[in-house]
Amino acid sequence: MSGGVDSATAAARAVDAGHEVTGVHLALSSNPSSYRTGARGCCTLEDARDARRAADVIGIPFYVWDMAERFHRDVVEDFVAEYAAGRTPNPCLRCNEKIKFAAVLDRAVALGFDAVCTGHYARVSDGILHRAADPGKDQSYVLAVLTSDQLSRAMFPLGDTPKSQVRAEAARRGLAVADKPDSHDVCFISDGDTKGFLARHLGQAPGRIVDQSGAVLGEHDGAYAFTVGQRKGLRVGNPAGDGKPRYVLDIEPVTRTVTVGPAEGLDIAEITAKRPVWTGCVPPAEPRDCLVQLRAHGDVHAGTAWLDGEAVRIRLHHPARGVAKGQAAVLYDGDTVLGSGTVSGTSAAAPLSGVRQISMSPQVLGLNAHRFQDDEIHISGLLSRPATFSATHAGHARLNLELWHELRDCPESFAWISKTGSPAKRVNIRSSLAARLIHSAPKR
Repeated sequence: MSGGVDSATAAARAVDAGHEVTGVHLALSSNPSSYRTGARGCCTLEDARDARRAADVIGIPFYVWDMAERFHRDVVEDFVAEYAAGRTPNPCLRCNEKIKFAAVLDRAVALGFDAVCTGHYARVSDGILHRAADPGKDQSYVLAVLTSDQLSRAMFPLGDTPKSQVRAEAARRGLAVADKPDSHDVCFISDGDTKGFLARHLGQAPGRIVDQSGAVLGEHDGAYAFTVGQRKGLRVGNPAGDGKPRYVLDIEPVTRTVTVGPAEGLDIAEITAKRPVWTGCVPPAEPRDCLVQLRAHGDVHAGTAWLDGEAVRIRLHHPARGVAKGQAAVLYDGDTVLGSGTVSGTSAAAPLSGVRQISMSPQVLGLNAHRFQDDEIHISGLLSRPATFSATHAGHARLNLELWHELRDCPESFAWISKTGSPAKRVNIRSSLAARLIHSAPKR
């Protein structure tokens, strides 16, 4: 119980389901007041008190477990070391992997408990992880590193509920945290200044900023202050010859060299990911089509994945932009998590051969309606033929890949998408494709 609305409501639902529930708050800092400023961070004395009050209202025992040393070693030090190595880590993912579903779960099982219940927005069934019903709050990406054994002892009671309904339910239950703001950013950097935090831990390590030809454009105080895709704060005095913005394309930690260039230099089509974890399928010996997510709440990309020794190789059907080493690559079939790995290499190879690209002009301005189990989804504009969908084995739908390509290649950027009974919404299909909007299989 973090002291927020989600974990408090999850605990209450677990009690309602007939489980014997004990509330546990994790003390993750030896100086807890340093871990929150307003809505930033977590794990303060205030949060511990909020969690205890929620447990009292629910009527369950409550304890504080000191995990500060383990958290510092496995999450904070890992965070610093990854940036020092030129990578961009995700500390929330590491906390789930090393703390909540390892250290906490191990202690809980040793004490006779059966499972760890959290307020994460995701769904789990038979050791297989699925996206939450609320796509805006879905946290399956940061949970995809968990193994089947860990997932078999995990409970996510909020996975089928939108956040607005969770807050309303908390208020009905008399939980004082019903309106408490969500924490955000990196929880152990309370002021949000990641660069300053890393500088205090790593000190100054000056180096050069160069363009793709190797020409020196400027200097920096530490390559750890940069991440692939960054545009602001580059400290490059001379503008590019074409007047276009420059972005961080590569970080070389040994020589402390940061390479910058045009946005097109960020496009990658092949990814190598190490330490793969497979929970939704057997490791794919043969190439397997899937959907790939490369950031928490980021875009979903069509791709093909296969094992290559102890790593997983992913070839995207269309390039993705600004993929940083150290981030997770999570593979999906519809809303089912197949597996995940940590990005260790990228390249700007040509798109997958044999995938038909469709050249078209947007001709259909009428409404193409498709009946779904829960909603009727309407897509109008942009399509030269009726939309087609393929149902996955999990009973969910996704766009046929050829239609996906048609949308991506279309010279227009927007479509009108609506659900029955709701006003149409103008959606930028280049940044949020329909696979993120469609959640139910078509009726036969």
